[in-house]
Amino acid sequence: MSRVGKYPVAIPQGVTVTVAGNLLTVKGKLGELKLVASNDVKTEVRDGKVVVAAGSSSHQARRQWGTTRALLNNMVRGVSQGYKKVLDINGVGFKAQAQGKKLNLNLGFSHDVVVAIPDGLEVKTPTPTQIEIAGADRQRVGQFAAEVRAMKKPEPYKGKGIKYSTETILRKEGKKK
Repeated sequence: MSRVGKYPVAIPQGVTVTVAGNLLTVKGKLGELKLVASNDVKTEVRDGKVVVAAGSSSHQARRQWGTTRALLNNMVRGVSQGYKKVLDINGVGFKAQAQGKKLNLNLGFSHDVVVAIPDGLEVKTPTPTQIEIAGADRQRVGQFAAEVRAMKKPEPYKGKGIKYSTETILRKEGKKK
């Protein structure tokens, strides 16, 4: 039995969940997300909650049960509250600037790095050394944040680079003489 899958997903005010066969559609104030569920899982909307159940007792069906419930919960939270990742930039002369659908990064290279912002995501730069990535889809927000961080990962000696605001860089000690 799935420990995650057995709990129903509550549907908050302003969010609608539609089940059409294996296609789950979640609409809210921040957008619309769709999920194609596995054939091993059955979903239905009851009393303002979405109930996910395993279609059989097979190992694959039980795995898909918990995964589908977690993905559905992320979708409901995403269209109602949204997801946000904050990145900090450390380093002399390192900065970022959001311009329309492009993110311009100065990371100490001989050229500026220009990154296209995917549809459905909103990128802000409140300060030149901070990047805020927000959107309804948790996976897309996290993936884009990881791609931006990978442009200049923080190095362990001085901490220069792009890091998550919640991340702690363990500093290595230099050689002792």
